[in-house]
Amino acid sequence: MSIEFQGRVAIVTGAGGGLGKQHALALAKRGAKVLVNDLGGNVHGEGGSVSAAQAVVDEIISAGGEAIANGASVTDYEAVQAMVKQAMDKWGRVDILVNNAGILRDKSFSKMEISDFRLVMEVHVMGAVHCTKAVWPIMQAQSYGRIVMTTSSSGLYGNFGQANYGAAKMALAGLMQTLSIEGEKYNIRVNSLAPTAATRMTEGLMPEAVLKALEPQAVVPAMLVMACEDAPNRTIMCAGAGSFEVANITLTQGVHLGMSDDAPEQLLAAMAQVKDRHGEVVPGSGSGQGSLEVAKAMAAHKA
Repeated sequence: MSIEFQGRVAIVTGAGGGLGKQHALALAKRGAKVLVNDLGGNVHGEGGSVSAAQAVVDEIISAGGEAIANGASVTDYEAVQAMVKQAMDKWGRVDILVNNAGILRDKSFSKMEISDFRLVMEVHVMGAVHCTKAVWPIMQAQSYGRIVMTTSSSGLYGNFGQANYGAAKMALAGLMQTLSIEGEKYNIRVNSLAPTAATRMTEGLMPEAVLKALEPQAVVPAMLVMACEDAPNRTIMCAGAGSFEVANITLTQGVHLGMSDDAPEQLLAAMAQVKDRHGEVVPGSGSGQGSLEVAKAMAAHKA
């Protein structure tokens, strides 16, 4: 089964270098028309130039593909709307959105300025919200859309010095959960990619041999699967060094204790059973938690 994107239009944010560049090149190589977005700033979100995006566009065109450059900041909703209009004016549709733009402002939480926390949230979370909101009605109208959020193991599992980044990345997984449900009837599939890749953001953080194994290109197959016609929906795919996994937010079976005065003490004593992962489930939506809890309460009532 070959994955092709002939006739499809993709927008990739933060695509002037690193992982975003590889995403854009791979989509173009397989036939997609690509709007390459990049503010052109550094890893901290400072500065800006469309030259990085244009260099990727030039590479795509020289290889026989079709692409245009855009230098909008994803934090500016009006600029994002203009970016989407640029793609629509050029190609008349938008099929794929890869929300890849991001920055780092790493520090331990005690030393982190609130402004650094807020900016990381603004770029990662509101940036993805802006881009997704701008393409959503287009995808609804054409009954087709594939959206990829870029989450991270730092959000899914935590990482020292990245409280802001981790919070933002987990927020994107939460955004995916609801949008995948709301978009399903319009054939809009929304997934999340948790990459382990050596980019400007990881330089100096890992040994050279490890960085070599973690080339951004090794993550790209996961993005292509989530962007293709046969994409899954509501999936958090982890990828790095040529390996691929799926992360799930699960719910244990837990215990029913009722509402007695000593319920807190009973709960503390039963924590091992509450945390026991035997028989855990992946709820189909947020209502799954309530359904499980009510079912246990009703069963206890009948007993």
